[in-house]
Order: sequence, then C-alpha cells, then structure tokens
Amino acid sequence: MERKKASDFPPEVLKLFDGYVHGTVSRRDFLVRAAKFAVGGFTAAAMLESLKPNFALAQEVAKDDARIKTEYRTYPSPQGSGAMRGYYAWPANANGKLPGVLVIHENRGLNPYIEDVARRLAVLNFVAFAPDALAPVGGYPGNEDRARELFAKLDAKKRAEDLFTAAGFLRSCPECSGKIGAVGFCFGGGVVNMLATRIPDLGAAVPFYGSQPAAADVARIKAPLMIHYASNDERINAGWPAYEAALKANGAKYEMYMYPNTQHGFHNDTTPRFDEGAAKLAWQRSVDFFNKNLRSG
Repeated sequence: MERKKASDFPPEVLKLFDGYVHGTVSRRDFLVRAAKFAVGGFTAAAMLESLKPNFALAQEVAKDDARIKTEYRTYPSPQGSGAMRGYYAWPANANGKLPGVLVIHENRGLNPYIEDVARRLAVLNFVAFAPDALAPVGGYPGNEDRARELFAKLDAKKRAEDLFTAAGFLRSCPECSGKIGAVGFCFGGGVVNMLATRIPDLGAAVPFYGSQPAAADVARIKAPLMIHYASNDERINAGWPAYEAALKANGAKYEMYMYPNTQHGFHNDTTPRFDEGAAKLAWQRSVDFFNKNLRSG
C-alpha cells in the first residue's frame, strides 16, 4: 500500500483532521467540511481513512527482535487509578544496569506505534517503559477512534497521576540504573513537560509537539529539555512564546527545534503527517540528548 504524504491533502483538510483527532471536530463535521476539497474518487470519507494510522506501514523494530526483551508489567498508582500496566523493553544482553526512558503516548493510549518507539530505545541500550493510560478501562482497544473515546472519559487528574507514577516505577526496575528521562508525543509531550515540573531529578525531558505547563510551574523544572515542534501546528505553537519566556526567566536548560513544513504528529510514521527527514533528525537529536544526559555522572 502506497503511503500518502501530508502534501497530498489540502492544508484545510489537515487542520480539520487535527481537530478531529483532538475532539474539537466531529466525524460528521469533518466529512461535511472536507467534502468541498474532494477531487475525483478522493472523497471526504477516503481522506479521513487515509489520514488515520496504518500500523502495518511502519514498524522499525519487530516484536520478536532477538536484540531485546519485551513484556507487559504492572505497577501500583495509589493516587491515581490503583493498578496500572505498561510495555517494558530492554536489551537482551544488557551489561549492568542501564538508564531508563519513559515513553508517553498520544491521546489514544498504548498503540503499536508507541510500543515500537519503546523497542527502538531498547535496541539503543536503554530500558524503556511505556505506560498505558487506558489500563483502567481495559487497555488500548485496537481501534483508534474507540481509544480516543475511552481516553476522553478518563478522570484527568487520575490519568496524570498514573503516568507520573510510572516514572518512579521505571526507576525502581532492576534493569534500570535509576537515571531516567522521558519522551512523549502530542498529549504525551504535554505530560513530559508537566513531568519536568514534578520530578526535580528527571535526567532529561524530550516533549514532541506537547502543550506547555503553566508559567508558574516552570520554576520547578530542573531537567534539561529538548523541545520539538512542527511548523504547521498553530494550536500547540501558540503556547511557545510564554513557555520560552518562563524558561528564560527561570534559567532553565533547554533547546528548541522547529521543523519547517511539518505537521503536528510528524514523528508518527503510521500516518501521512509523518515527515521522514524531520522525524529522523528529531529522533537522532533526542537519542544523543539522552545519551549525553543519562549516561554521564
């Protein structure tokens, strides 16, 4: 199946889809408003289907890759939902304890893309843990629309605690050195920003196109930040100037990269919004950042 690109869609349709994914545009509204951009057989319904993730298109590290071990692990979240679950990946031939990276998903729970990101980190000699915010309602259901529905019904405060608590769980795992960082995408990027305000000794924080924390909370950030944004992402980018001002005012260590001609979600290689060049560059920068900050000292 040929992978479509963001450039195959009118910019207005990409904005509508971003609204659809984030709950501000209904399926019906998308179809009605996108219909005016339909050309030939590429109907509004066809555009919507083409923009949804296709997990068969992208898997960098196979589930049974001999270089790594994977399993689902449970952890307690007493201030959140009680019992939680996530995907754990680590090198098969680890030599001693390794730094950990928490991987926080988008607003659909622990889908195959996020599990693959965890495996990518394990291949690079990290211990990775990707918690599933949907664990209290049975876990990621295998359908993105249903996953978003379930996600929106979660108690936001408990959901946040469930994900914050996962950091402590990762740190306590026997394979982990205790030095941990975090990477997150979309909703997960926002969680990583918040996590940096919550965990003073977080070793490194890498939010991809995530919402920003309140300026008053930025003073608590001690972790070095590497922040990735898509250029065509007005909704998220609108919060950057205030965030940057707060980071500067508090002497935070940060670097920000804005990737030209990219869409929100450009790292997610299961959708047409994926941008291979930007995704590879952002990922390599992130890995280098984790190596620098989590393996020294």
